[in-house]
Amino acid sequence: MERKNQYVLITGASSGIGYELARQFAQNGYDLVIVARDHETLKSKADELKNYGVNVIPISKNLFLQEEAYSLYSELKMNAISPEILVNDAGQGGYGKFQDTDIHREVDIVNLNIISVIILTKLFVKDRLPKGSGKILNLASVASKVPGPWHSVYHATKAFILSWSEAIREELKDSGISVTALLPGPTNTDFFNKADMNRSKILEDRESLASPEEVAIDGYKALMNGDDKIISGLKNKLSVAMSNLSTDSMAARNMAEMQKPVTEK
Repeated sequence: MERKNQYVLITGASSGIGYELARQFAQNGYDLVIVARDHETLKSKADELKNYGVNVIPISKNLFLQEEAYSLYSELKMNAISPEILVNDAGQGGYGKFQDTDIHREVDIVNLNIISVIILTKLFVKDRLPKGSGKILNLASVASKVPGPWHSVYHATKAFILSWSEAIREELKDSGISVTALLPGPTNTDFFNKADMNRSKILEDRESLASPEEVAIDGYKALMNGDDKIISGLKNKLSVAMSNLSTDSMAARNMAEMQKPVTEK
């Protein structure tokens, strides 16, 4: 394995797709800065990733709080680290009808899924523009392509991420910095537990869930190719193609059927 001597900054790196992306980069010789809230889990994952022969710096941050996104970059600067690649993976959802869900939880989700992402990306771009190189991978979702009854705020945050990623990609096209959006479908991670979503019909067939490793491989390849976006998995490509052919209200109705609780008629 060739050491790249380049750092990759990955949020949400202690589990799921974020951890599998970290493994892809480590296997390919990149040094890592991995970020998550739980210090002990993060440290143990860092120890695992060091077995690939790369440097791994774990930094515990709560990216529900925008000041922690700023302080993350301050710590990197103090340590003279300028990541060559940024992976915005951290994100959460909240399940239920909007009239019933907790507004504080939803504001937290917007802060994590959108605010922390645009802060980190702004700081990354400002840092990398004078150097004329850099790559950004933003975790969108197939949820970005359709309205999401029972999961409305999450779907909306991912629609923002996809639209914004495509816009800044165009702005940065002559800068040497590429922007790629990764659109996984339902994936076998802890996401559904955190979203309190285990009673959703979408999880009735858990064996159909994608593996986080497969999603990470798709994302890594698309990022390295400089692609604008990648929908991970054939089934997800087909479902997005079908939703593109239907009206928004029809897509919303279909998604409501897929995502409603198993107990709902």
